[in-house]
Amino acid sequence: MSNTNLAAVDIAKQAREASKSLQGITAAHKTAALTRIQEYIKNAKEDILQANALDRANAEKEVKAGKLSASLFKRLDIEGTNGSKFDTMLKGVSEVDSLPDPSGQVSMATRLDNGLDLYRVAVPVGVMLVIFEARPEVIVNISALAIKSGNAVILKGGKEAIHTMTALYKALRAALESLPAELSIPANAVQLVSSREEIASLLDQDKYIDIVIPRGSGSLVRYIQDSTRIPVLGHADGLCSIYVDKEADINKVVDLVVDSKTNYPAACNSAETLLIHEQVVESHLPAIAKGLFAKGVELHADEKSFPVLQNLGGKVIQAVDEDFDTEFLDLTMAVKVVSSVDDAIDHIYDHGSKHTECIVTENAADAELFMTKVDAAGTYWNASTRFADGFRYGFGAEIGVSTNKTHARGPVGLEGLMIYKYRLYGQGQTTGSYGIGENDKQYLHEPIPLESIKNKFVR
Repeated sequence: MSNTNLAAVDIAKQAREASKSLQGITAAHKTAALTRIQEYIKNAKEDILQANALDRANAEKEVKAGKLSASLFKRLDIEGTNGSKFDTMLKGVSEVDSLPDPSGQVSMATRLDNGLDLYRVAVPVGVMLVIFEARPEVIVNISALAIKSGNAVILKGGKEAIHTMTALYKALRAALESLPAELSIPANAVQLVSSREEIASLLDQDKYIDIVIPRGSGSLVRYIQDSTRIPVLGHADGLCSIYVDKEADINKVVDLVVDSKTNYPAACNSAETLLIHEQVVESHLPAIAKGLFAKGVELHADEKSFPVLQNLGGKVIQAVDEDFDTEFLDLTMAVKVVSSVDDAIDHIYDHGSKHTECIVTENAADAELFMTKVDAAGTYWNASTRFADGFRYGFGAEIGVSTNKTHARGPVGLEGLMIYKYRLYGQGQTTGSYGIGENDKQYLHEPIPLESIKNKFVR
């Protein structure tokens, strides 16, 4: 076994040991840790921003050399306008802290027989390995969610953000190590790794790591899915569409499409495809296009929409088939004319990534049909696809967005970081005394009102 493999085993073992300790901590421990994290990161702001400036300067050279995408570069900035992004990151820690503690919550309770009670209780997943690109603030968001949910986490970010991540992790680790003994949690509850070799080795540690959560490009997610036996929670692409129905309100549609595409084009919840009903191509598409052109969007138009768009003063090119399977993550959008809401649904089934899809219409029946039949983690009616976000959903922050069909789907907050166990409380009962005969004992299977046991297992 190589030194790299030994290091990976040690990291995974340390996370598992931390996870065991986290099973027994209380809400007070979690609040103390999150409060200290917020305090220490705020005090280290100058050092963190200096580190981020260095990362962005290095990344800018990589973009000019064609070695780094412009969309990844945009995600590196941790300060934002007038420090808004940094402040939002800190606010996210407070938001997570203010949420109800998910550990110990009961989702089902059944009296199997007198003196034999069964409870389904929320517990942490255990050890998470989170791999992400750019967005160094992810370290803070995910660490807060991990601590609040009682999970240990191993973090691996992209090399393009190494200085920022190191500065953030230094402050975060110091915060955990500063906790008083009576409220301490293991510092190894959060660990940061930096090399690709460590990730390759950690992906083999299914004995110690319970779930892998990749955040980044489709190629990253597919690589992770193909490289591990550990369950993977994530999405390969964010191919979101916005469908303009024949009964779309022109006063709503322009702002909805423009926001979905341009609010933050590099995000996985930005709209990549505009589907528009053939009956409103002439009436609605010019106004939509002008709104997009004003924001610098380039349109890749199919054969039916191209004649309407080509003379409106913006950049339009003829679409090719691959455009409708492309996550642009930039100011580029594919446009396709459809004949009905069913045609739009069929297109999404063939080309979508099960992330977030929106219909713009005043017809409630069409909206319900679309939202029911579309296979996606999020289906929206008259709302921007950009709402697909843990913070906007009230989760405080999100660990990522899942397009999986098991465990968790959509923006994953605290609830998605929990699993459950069944706890059975008996008084010496054995299965042999129960049966279907007249003289056999029968199960009661009576529901126990959850209101009566709301905090039974909450620490």
